[in-house]
Amino acid sequence: MAKSKILVVDDDPKLSRLVATILDRVGGYDVYEENRSFAAVATAQQFRPDIILLDVDMPGKDGGTVARELAGIATLAKVPVIFVTSLISKSEAGLRNGVRYLSKPVDPHLLLSTVGSLCPRFKPEPQAA
Repeated sequence: MAKSKILVVDDDPKLSRLVATILDRVGGYDVYEENRSFAAVATAQQFRPDIILLDVDMPGKDGGTVARELAGIATLAKVPVIFVTSLISKSEAGLRNGVRYLSKPVDPHLLLSTVGSLCPRFKPEPQAA
């Protein structure tokens, strides 16, 4: 079975590394980190993630701009995006108006349950015909 692919986009390399480490520890995920907001869309097109964890407040392009650009690309439009931000409190995190949010600092258990609910750790490999 193939691992589910997760793209972590955050301008803070320490935070993206922390999130990747949490996901790596449970296994079953192939995690890629992108720390440059202006490169996030191109990275997503190359990596083809099953889910994207996206910081909101970044220099260059903010998370909302990146998310709108992703939604305009057919191969990425349906990829779930979870916004990870310090702009909300833990009590405000969750699903709000159809948008998923996690607060910083990231709670490992909440991160894993949110990602797990949207993206199984293992996907069946396509069968050869």
